Amino acid sequence: MARFADYFIVVGYDHEKAGSGEGCGKIIQRFPKKDWEGTAFPQGVEMFCQPGGWRLSRERRAPTFFTVILTDIDSDRHYCSCLTFYEAEVNLQGSKNIEADEDEEEEEDGLIQPAQVFAPKSLILVSRLDYPEIFRGCLGLIYTVYIDSLCFPLEGLVANLFSFQVPVAGGSQKLFSLGAGDRQLIQTPLNDTLPVTGKSVALLFQQLGIQNVLSLFCAVLTEHKVLFHSTSYQRLGEACRALEALMFPLKYSYPYIPILPSRLLEVLSSPTPFIIGVHSMFQTEIQDLLDVIIADLDGGTIKIPECIHLSLLPEPLLHQTQTALSLVLNPDLEIADNAFPPLRTAPSNLKLMDKEARAVFLRLFAQLFQGYRSCLQLIRIHTEPVIHFHKTAFLGQRGLIENDFLTKVLDGMAFAGFVSERGPPYRACDLFDELVALDIESFREEDVNPAKLLKRIRNISEQLYRNENPNPHMAFQKVPRPSEGSHLRVHLVPFPLLDDDKVENLLQDAVAKHNTAPSTLRLVKKCVVPAGPPVVSITGKACSVFNSARRLEVVRSCISFIFDNKTLETEKTLPAALRALKGKAARQCLTEELSLHVQQNRAILDHQQFDYIIRMMNCALQDCSSSEEYTVASALLPLSTAFYRKLVAGVNQYAYTCIQDHPIWTNQQFWEATFYSEVQGQIRALYLNTPDKGSITAKLKDAGQTPAGNDEEKTAMDLGAEQLHAWPLLTKEKQHELVKNEESTVFSQAIHYASLMVYLLVPLDTSKNKLLRSTPTADWESGSNSIVTNSIAGSVAESFDTESGFEDSETSDAANSVVRFVARFIDKVCTESGVTQEHIKSLHSMIPGIVAMQMEALEAVHRESRRLPPIQKPKILSPVLLPGEEFVSEGLRVLLDPDGREEATGGLLGGPHILPAEGALFLTTYRIIFKGIPLDPLVGEQAVVRAFPVSTLTKEKKISVQNQLQQNMQEGLQLRSASFQLIKVAFDEEVSSEMVEIFRKHLQRIRYPQSIFTSFAFAAGQTVPQLILPKQKERNTGFRTLSKTIVKGARRAGKITMGRGSQSTLKKNDRSSRMTWNEDDDISISDDGEPPPSSTLRTSEKSTMEQLVEQSCFRDYQRLGLGTITASSSRSKSGDQFRITAVNRLYSLCRSYPGLLVVPQAVQDSSLHKVARCYRHNRLPVVCWKHPRTKAVLLRSGGFHGKSVVGLFKSQNQSSSAPASSSDSSSSLEQEKYLQAILDSIPIYFKMNGHNTLTNRSLIGLSPATERRTSRIPKMAPVHLDLPFANSFTRGVLEYRDKLFTHSHQKPATKEKIHHQGMWASLRSSSRLSQHHSTTDVGARLAGKDLAPPAGSQSLHAQFLKHQAALYIFGEKSHLRGLRVDASLNCELVPVDFADTRQVKASFKKLLRACAPSSTSSDSEDSFLKALEDSEWILQLHKILQLALIAVELLDSGSSVLLSLEDGWDITTQLVSLVQLLSDPFYRTLEGFQVLLEKEWLSFGHKFNQRSNLSPSSQGSGFTPIFLQFLDCVHQVVEQHPLEFEFNQYYLKFLAYHHISNRFKNFLLDSDYERLEHGLLFEDKGDKQARKGICIWECISRMHRRSPIFYNYLFSPSDNDVVLKPSISIPCLSKWDLFTEETLSTGPCYDWRMMAARADNSEDAETLSNSKRRIVWPCYSSVSRAQPDAITKLLADIERLDGELSQTVDRWQTTLDRVRISIQEDLKQEGNLHKQSLSISGLIPTSSLQAFQRRSMLHLPDSTLGEDRSNTVSNGINRRAATLYNQFTPKSEENRSYEGILYKRGALLKGWKPRWFVLDITKHQLRYYDTGEDTNCRGHIDLAEVESVVITAPTIGAPKHISEKAFFDLKTSKRVYNFCASDAQSAQLWMDKIQNCISDA
Repeated sequence: MARFADYFIVVGYDHEKAGSGEGCGKIIQRFPKKDWEGTAFPQGVEMFCQPGGWRLSRERRAPTFFTVILTDIDSDRHYCSCLTFYEAEVNLQGSKNIEADEDEEEEEDGLIQPAQVFAPKSLILVSRLDYPEIFRGCLGLIYTVYIDSLCFPLEGLVANLFSFQVPVAGGSQKLFSLGAGDRQLIQTPLNDTLPVTGKSVALLFQQLGIQNVLSLFCAVLTEHKVLFHSTSYQRLGEACRALEALMFPLKYSYPYIPILPSRLLEVLSSPTPFIIGVHSMFQTEIQDLLDVIIADLDGGTIKIPECIHLSLLPEPLLHQTQTALSLVLNPDLEIADNAFPPLRTAPSNLKLMDKEARAVFLRLFAQLFQGYRSCLQLIRIHTEPVIHFHKTAFLGQRGLIENDFLTKVLDGMAFAGFVSERGPPYRACDLFDELVALDIESFREEDVNPAKLLKRIRNISEQLYRNENPNPHMAFQKVPRPSEGSHLRVHLVPFPLLDDDKVENLLQDAVAKHNTAPSTLRLVKKCVVPAGPPVVSITGKACSVFNSARRLEVVRSCISFIFDNKTLETEKTLPAALRALKGKAARQCLTEELSLHVQQNRAILDHQQFDYIIRMMNCALQDCSSSEEYTVASALLPLSTAFYRKLVAGVNQYAYTCIQDHPIWTNQQFWEATFYSEVQGQIRALYLNTPDKGSITAKLKDAGQTPAGNDEEKTAMDLGAEQLHAWPLLTKEKQHELVKNEESTVFSQAIHYASLMVYLLVPLDTSKNKLLRSTPTADWESGSNSIVTNSIAGSVAESFDTESGFEDSETSDAANSVVRFVARFIDKVCTESGVTQEHIKSLHSMIPGIVAMQMEALEAVHRESRRLPPIQKPKILSPVLLPGEEFVSEGLRVLLDPDGREEATGGLLGGPHILPAEGALFLTTYRIIFKGIPLDPLVGEQAVVRAFPVSTLTKEKKISVQNQLQQNMQEGLQLRSASFQLIKVAFDEEVSSEMVEIFRKHLQRIRYPQSIFTSFAFAAGQTVPQLILPKQKERNTGFRTLSKTIVKGARRAGKITMGRGSQSTLKKNDRSSRMTWNEDDDISISDDGEPPPSSTLRTSEKSTMEQLVEQSCFRDYQRLGLGTITASSSRSKSGDQFRITAVNRLYSLCRSYPGLLVVPQAVQDSSLHKVARCYRHNRLPVVCWKHPRTKAVLLRSGGFHGKSVVGLFKSQNQSSSAPASSSDSSSSLEQEKYLQAILDSIPIYFKMNGHNTLTNRSLIGLSPATERRTSRIPKMAPVHLDLPFANSFTRGVLEYRDKLFTHSHQKPATKEKIHHQGMWASLRSSSRLSQHHSTTDVGARLAGKDLAPPAGSQSLHAQFLKHQAALYIFGEKSHLRGLRVDASLNCELVPVDFADTRQVKASFKKLLRACAPSSTSSDSEDSFLKALEDSEWILQLHKILQLALIAVELLDSGSSVLLSLEDGWDITTQLVSLVQLLSDPFYRTLEGFQVLLEKEWLSFGHKFNQRSNLSPSSQGSGFTPIFLQFLDCVHQVVEQHPLEFEFNQYYLKFLAYHHISNRFKNFLLDSDYERLEHGLLFEDKGDKQARKGICIWECISRMHRRSPIFYNYLFSPSDNDVVLKPSISIPCLSKWDLFTEETLSTGPCYDWRMMAARADNSEDAETLSNSKRRIVWPCYSSVSRAQPDAITKLLADIERLDGELSQTVDRWQTTLDRVRISIQEDLKQEGNLHKQSLSISGLIPTSSLQAFQRRSMLHLPDSTLGEDRSNTVSNGINRRAATLYNQFTPKSEENRSYEGILYKRGALLKGWKPRWFVLDITKHQLRYYDTGEDTNCRGHIDLAEVESVVITAPTIGAPKHISEKAFFDLKTSKRVYNFCASDAQSAQLWMDKIQNCISDA
């Protein structure tokens, strides 16, 4: 029972303090005068009863009532009910003061006016009971008696307030009366633990809505500050009450102030969480609170500041709660859409709705805390239960370890209170205990089924409702109210002062009466708390039990292998077992299995077993997620102290010394949780074994309170409940004994754990104590040197001095930190679990001793473990070296880690886990090589090689790699190469960081050789390497003869292209011309101001000339007929337009040009120097190719120098420009002359009407705005060729005007802006661009025919020529801007946009990352193709090809082209080479391509050194793959025109790989001048000592002679379509497989083929004979070697057979030629060779089709599996050729389900013919051929159209001798086919087969 009220207080306005500004209140009277015992008088009541501040009022206000809650120091709540009314101010003096500012007229007439100022007064009732409505009645009654002057004494009423005793709970009703004619009733709740809410929760939801209340709920649970504001104090109180009630069963333990007075507003900035309400008048003050969630009850909004991250309920609970709340609060929502809504729905009762909403939250808590009891750890039972909650276990098993909401809730104060209150197993239970013990399944069912859910909610809400209103019949209540408007009366007497003594006397009497009455104690019914089901994951079943049984099997078998000492089996299964340990079940299985072995007394292990067990333990600890690391670690704790190995007599090494590196051991919470669960077990054991407990359990059983069952099954909690139940009945001695037993149990465990912690925390090697020195996690990340097993022993031994012992400071430091850590732990757990102080002290004194002993013991262990022999590691395989290649550093043992490429790790394609592989990293003078074997034993003993040339290294960085097996971080290196390779290795423990540093230094040294002669191309040629094994020497004898062959090679090349005659003429002319050259040189040097050439050029002039003439570029000029070498003075008689000048033979004219240049015949050598000055780097325009038919020439030069263009291009505003200097103007005059000379040298018929250039074509309405006014534009405006990246460009410059402007259907790529799309943007080829070629266009196209137009179109032709300039100059936009061509010159400026070197470099960098990513991308969006697109590499190819095609078209139509871009050696070179390749078939042969590269790339000075970043000088410039880009363009063309090229893709890849590899000297320097300086330009025949590097062309020709490795079998160039015009739209360009393919079996095949082509063939032969089956893995094996194409295979076979017959082995080329000739003869005999060639050239517009047809007949070497780009199929392929290959490929790769001969009757009036029929289930058709051998199908019947197959009678003309039953008809939807088989049986068979086929479909 409790006192109804504690205090009654009257508070009024304080006039004394009123002058100070803000008004105050003062207590006028309080009753009783003395404080009650145990209930102090609440302080600050006068502030709280006027929360808005004390103010006088101008009008009479109605009385107000609200309840304030004050919390005292013991956290007991006092409910202060305040009734406030206003009284007229009597103190006239006071009123005078206030009224002073008003007019005083009214008071002059002397009458007493009604009062104009009112002061508040409050009556306050303070109670510890929460009955606001009853208090409202009581205070209202006192007010009524006073205001209506009723005849009841107020003193009596007040005294009566204190005289009632009210029961706290139990549901009883209490009637009472204050004695003023009232009758009041108090209804107590059934259970006082459940909060009483009335309808406040429902109101809160109405005010704020579901989402907002849920947010507030989460905010309160996760300890955020919540502030309500409203204009009603009552509402504030209700809202706070509701929010607190929703938290049940948690209790709010922070400041809870439903109504905060204005004086205390600064409380809002306190740091603790709170729930506070304030009046809305203070809105401005609360707006700037940063960390408070503010709810506006009147406006229905909540405001969450940005800095607060509000954790919400975990899904699916959040969604389920929202749904349930919506069901309860908006019941009409379901039927809102009904067509016929119910007529009347019962109005919802707010009080019921309130309980239903609470029921939803109560159910939510039951779900959240489901199974919490299974995670309680009972540590002590007597005298008070001590209970600890195992938080991580709970979160882990719920699967919510990552969920911050539940984590915060469990960390909160409220939950700590929950555990201490609800933890004990024997106590009073309530509704929540029942709910939380429900089975999780019932919750799941309800979540699926709304009806069940509603039923459950109704059930809970009824119980909650009954708790508040247990009696349905409320007794009659009567409380008088004041008469209406009584507060407005004019003359009211103020509230009277009560008579203190009278009240006190009455009070004394009442108290005395109570003391005589017997006190009734309500017994609390205690019971055993139901345990409920164990914890279940919140998201349902464990998500994916992937194949777990198999994994457990693997772990088990591996452990049994280890203990049975089966080393080989262990080695095989260990990696799989370690992988399996990633699964939770497997880790549990591991600990169980190991503990079994401990029980079987198999704890002593040998070294190998010890090592395996340690690896598995480490793996288990490493892989477990934070959720279950406690469980795994605690399970491994006892094992780690059980397993050990003997090192020497008396020294044992325990397992714990090797698993210390995990951060879990430094986690205090882990040790606590583990300790507590151990203690719980011990306590359970203690009580299970108490002998005299039988009597107690018997009693309990009688009472029916314990579950009958075995003692073994009882949990500690069950036992605890029994003990608590029995405790009061025990004697004092017995109680004391139990307490002592428990205490000593806990104490002994504490001792045990102290030593366990010391074991795991004192490091084996004290010099490396890293665990406790700083924050453990950081240290862990940095990676330990190793997990100390015997494997370390061998490697670390050098680093520490064994004999000296440990340094003291180190030791003491390590010891102290361990001692501190253990002491902290002991303090915490012992005080929590009530161990006596003496015991704690004795423990503290023991710890340092334990640590010291452990350190001493470990010293010996450490010393001995280092003496163990190291574990056997796989043998380091040494890689095969090239001749001349030497090791720079010995192999460093490493693990090759997989990178972002999937192929080698199983990936999407599946396949074996080739990586990670263990082996060694080697550095040689040429390459970085990794060689090793895969870790995965299933892949067996395959060698894995990954290598790249050192010179291609683009980035090298240190990384730390997670080691898969040993579970720690290791130092590693990541090396990226420009050859699209990435080597990512982790160094073994035995590799010290110094060794790594030395390796990196060597790497830097070799990466940038000091001089060109130290690079591998030269170093290799010098000495016979010492390290090569004799076997390899024999294999590579060919290289010794290298020098001879080089010379021969050059000769051979000379014979082919250069007549002897020309050489002899040279010699005749020598004498005369020598003179003039000398004069010229003198002039040039004085003109140019260049220093004379350097001293290396001392060789005699004569020999220089001879050697220049031998160079390939001169031979090519001869082939093209670009004149002969003549002196400038003597005119050539032959009438040649061009001549070859040797003015640059000493490189004085232009350093980066070749010695011989082609210039117009008319130009003097002397003027060339002046012309050269106008161009960048003196690279003046020279001719490099001449079109054989149109005689147009292709010229190249550097870009124009800005200032020199003055003469050639007149500036628009000449007046402003200053006159140019004389030398400049002379130069530019020369330049103009020079261009004029070039124009003059171009064939004559291009100069009709020369000044009309392409710009003036007003006939074609181009862009309407600019071009309509063309006639007025000066005739020199340049054409804009802006080349946006979009669609492909002009092709048909030469087609007639009407053909010229057909539009293709390709849309431009929308991303790029299409700039000024002038005339050039619309020059489109009609036939090439779209995929469907129209034959008529081809016919009409002039490109292939002569220039003479067809008869009758003379005028048209003239018109066409009118618009074409003789010379197009492709220049950069920036240089051509604002310039105009002199009108007299018939040339056109074409501004070009192209990717500069910076863009190429950036693009290549992205391409590298896309093709060899360093790690797999976490984002599924980032696919390879996306990365490829982002790199813009393909876009750049598209752009280059586009420009080249335009130039090709122009040259083909007779205009010459000058490419004058950038410095003239990057994009210019790419374009010039591509133009020649596309226009001239010669360059598509092996020899021609070599000439092209030597001429355009090497002689014309492409800066290979700088672009490929090969020398120290270019170190900073990065890798710019201009040449690679060119090769990729060639690759694209070869892809589309496979018949036109003599070389194959492998040849291009070979060049791409080796132009940066430093393997060959050709690509080492930047120009001929530099090569001459180094003495490399010419072969020195006399000088034997000269340094000879290796030449790539010789190497290629030697390989080519030996095998058809570079040869393209499809090479059959078409005679008529000389110019290639590939499709260049981006979809037509494909990724080059060079970028992504690799061969891990041998390393890059570009080196391997050279070393081992011979040797490997023999090995292959052996392996093939042994087994017919071979496995080919895409990234491991070399596919083209494992599956050679048919012809290569045949050639190899022929060679082998020839060898066996010991005949002379012919070279493969002769064999192939013989075959070719025989085929040609066969065709001639068949007589359709002519027809066939016609059909190919006539029917098929491009040669691509022919290519694909051929390609289908034999497997192309190195071809991608290209999609067939041709849409038409032609039967024009001759069959003779096809049958030749039939033996290698199935008939047109078809599927034949059933085949045979049937007679078929032809269409109407045709006879019966036998045909070979093939039934194909796959394609679902019936095909027929003329004969069985035939490959070309004559027709087919689609089985989808077949309706029936029936036997029929024979028809007329049928074969005679056949049975009548052999005829059958096949009826399709289109027609009926008549068939006849050989006999009835086969007819039936055919019908069945067809029938099956149809029915299957």
